Amino acid sequence: MVGPEDPTGKPAVLIIGGLGYIGRFLALHIHKNQLASEVRLVDKVLPQLAWLAPEFKDACSQEKFVQADASREQSFDRIFDRSNGQEWDYVFNCGGETRYSQEEEVYKVRSLNLSVAAGKEAARRGVKVFVEVSTGMVYKPESAPRKETDKTKPWMTMAKYKLIAEEELAKIPNLNLVILRVAHVYGEYDHKFVATALSLARVYQHLEKEMKWLWTKDLRVNTVHVQDVARALFHAAQWYDGGQKGWEASMGKVYLFNIVDHGETTQGTIEQIINSIFQIQTGFQGTMISSFARLNLDTVVDEVNDEILGPWADLQAEANITRPGPLSPFMEKELLKDQDLSMNGSRFEKVTGFEYNIEKISKDEVEKMIESYKLMNWWP
Repeated sequence: MVGPEDPTGKPAVLIIGGLGYIGRFLALHIHKNQLASEVRLVDKVLPQLAWLAPEFKDACSQEKFVQADASREQSFDRIFDRSNGQEWDYVFNCGGETRYSQEEEVYKVRSLNLSVAAGKEAARRGVKVFVEVSTGMVYKPESAPRKETDKTKPWMTMAKYKLIAEEELAKIPNLNLVILRVAHVYGEYDHKFVATALSLARVYQHLEKEMKWLWTKDLRVNTVHVQDVARALFHAAQWYDGGQKGWEASMGKVYLFNIVDHGETTQGTIEQIINSIFQIQTGFQGTMISSFARLNLDTVVDEVNDEILGPWADLQAEANITRPGPLSPFMEKELLKDQDLSMNGSRFEKVTGFEYNIEKISKDEVEKMIESYKLMNWWP
């Protein structure tokens, strides 16, 4: 609630997973645009160990930070209590396990348990809005863009527990819940999906070899820029707090939105960008090799990783990178499945009036990513 100590009328904001990739950009968006009366970032990782770039210095300062595990109830007083005795207005859950190929128990404890525990506490304290970051990988994979009403069939373990978290949060009485399912997030300092492809391209450029993708150029790998994700998160909270205008009963009881750009990104889109930037031969494996890979994915991926990790280390040594950053060409088996990530994001735009600033992934945006890696001395 906005009280006498918040004369600006701006919301007090708590970000769980505040030093994660999305969390830090949300903090930066709030800081730059002066959107909050108070901000607190909660994370298990210390700022000194979070690979924070210089522009996050003020947005993610030590004064705003609380080191805590938000899946543990004994941490809640430190996380949720404010010095003025009032409650947080907006709580964003950007936390959870983001690494791929972990054991199920890891996602259960670090993602599912965290979401449910934080959601219950937010409801108990009467928080105005609780925004949960989920993933588009919960949908049954189809090439046609998936809408929020389409069938779910998670194709990654991480997504399986994100979907269970969504379902459990929806059952919590009096929780003012909004769920955002995001596509592959990319942007400056990213070290996930797009970043892995860029690191691979750098190795193949060094080896002067052709870089070939599995499956086809038409495989959907939809994307969204991290700056738009940060904007969408805060926009969703404001929309909910403002009375959920435009939501119709036919849309369901859970305020659920897909967050994805307009680019309809495919493997072919990224291949063309990489070809243009690195000036290397790129292409796609034939049907026969892809069929073999489908049956022997573990072996195929292990062989490629064995081939590229040595040269990557050599490149880093040559570039005098003594403290390697989070970038790596290491390929995760889970991410290499022949599954479309294809999403329709029109509901969020039509209902809430949100507009994307970066409508599609482009050569310019990817070059900005590489420049950000150079700034951090991650790029060999």
